[in-house]
Amino acid sequence: MRPIAPILALLAFAALPARAEDLRDLCAQRPGKATPPCILDAGHLQIETGLADAVFQRGSGQREDTYSFGASELRLGVTKRVELEAGWSPLIVDTVRGGHRITGSGDATLAVLAALTDPDGKGAAVSLQGFVTAPTATHGLGAGGWTGGVRLPAAIPLAENLSLGLTPEIDVLRNATGGGTHLAWIGVASLGRTFGKTSLGAELWAMADDDPAGRTTQATFDLTAAQTLGDNLQLDAGANLGLNHATPDVEVYVGISRRF
Repeated sequence: MRPIAPILALLAFAALPARAEDLRDLCAQRPGKATPPCILDAGHLQIETGLADAVFQRGSGQREDTYSFGASELRLGVTKRVELEAGWSPLIVDTVRGGHRITGSGDATLAVLAALTDPDGKGAAVSLQGFVTAPTATHGLGAGGWTGGVRLPAAIPLAENLSLGLTPEIDVLRNATGGGTHLAWIGVASLGRTFGKTSLGAELWAMADDDPAGRTTQATFDLTAAQTLGDNLQLDAGANLGLNHATPDVEVYVGISRRF
């Protein structure tokens, strides 16, 4: 499965303006790890691309650097309350100093996001997202099999231009030793503040992975920034800082989102 053709086609049309009509405010799922509950307008497409992403991890005398380029998510609004999503990473480079170097593509993800509250209403918003990940990655760069999970994104306004985001999540992951699966529990809490067309955010992310080979926990403190240009284009950047030894030390990235 290689869903790159639709992505390339959409990039070719990305310069075209969105149809002139009354649309919801642009709401991208990047930057950051929290998933917003907003739904794309029916009949519209949005592509969100990580132009470059770098992850650096040091520990136990080992240095591992992972780079991703062009990781994209395509979103399609199908009704007032439902959107379909597809994501794929076309180029990943994973390097362990003194060890391996793997270059290839990542797994493909398919998802459905459905609003549980009125997506055009005021106040708190809640949605439900289910997703599956197909094992399309180059060997050594993916999950090694089918995985999936469920998220419950929520956004709660706290004051003018200030909001709280919450994303509890349960994943079904592959066992590290091979066959079989297990559960992982993930939570994200974010604070976001808008200043006109500029958005700044801070997040706390944590995961407990109940692999039979041994339970591990990871946690990060994340900073995000986004700038909207016009009504249909957003540029973003972010940095994730690891909070324990099991978590990569630093991740930095830049990206772009375009609605049409």
